[in-house]
Amino acid sequence: MLLSIRHETRYSYSHPVEYALQKVRLTPRSDAVQTVVEWTLHADGGKAEAGYRDHYGNQTDLISANPGTTELIIRAEGQINTKDTAGVFGQVYGRAPLWHFQRETPQTTCNPAIRDLAAGMAEAGDRLTELHALSASVLEAVPYETGATQVGTTAAEALATGKGVCQDHAHIFIAAARSAGIPARYVSGYLMMDDRADQDASHAWAEAHIDRLGWVGFDVSNGISPDERYVRIAIGRDGAEAAPIYGLRHGTADESMIVSLQVQQ
Repeated sequence: MLLSIRHETRYSYSHPVEYALQKVRLTPRSDAVQTVVEWTLHADGGKAEAGYRDHYGNQTDLISANPGTTELIIRAEGQINTKDTAGVFGQVYGRAPLWHFQRETPQTTCNPAIRDLAAGMAEAGDRLTELHALSASVLEAVPYETGATQVGTTAAEALATGKGVCQDHAHIFIAAARSAGIPARYVSGYLMMDDRADQDASHAWAEAHIDRLGWVGFDVSNGISPDERYVRIAIGRDGAEAAPIYGLRHGTADESMIVSLQVQQ
């Protein structure tokens, strides 16, 4: 499937900023499930300072705001050819060993409630069926609802709240899978919605490693494994390590952000 994507993030400042720098992971790579046809990353009110592959292989760009600007617009757009592999990304490995994806992070720290979710996996049968059962259990425990959690919400906090979004679902799934000894990681990217092209934010899901299959994706929020409607952007142990944009600024200016995203055929 050929998908066209346009993702714009607009930062507005109450008065001219002295310094602002954004770490941007918004450039997809060609891999086992997608081929990049064309892609551009552009900044209005700023410039690219450096670009590199991080230790997960994510393309990472550093974009600074022009001194004295009151607005910085970061725009990523292009076309990606995708294919449906029933969620199987496969035995594709980078620099990070599998055991690295079994280590907890602040956002994926396990607690007794998360271990209880993982305990139910043993009743499901084979490992793939177990993980699909875990995905369903997470969504049942934490129905999708915006506004109940924040970017920094942990897996344990989201589970206790009983409401959350795709980031929370991925974190809970990852924490539970790791507690069962399964390597798991976070994936940020895009999803073409069936009912609309315009969206408010990018998407996120989890991947778990299964012997003989390799990495397999689980979109807990939608109760499916990723298909040809998905585009991968970055991976990490949690949302912080795969965040599309993360930044800092100096000065006393207030900041507002507006995201505009279109994903369509």
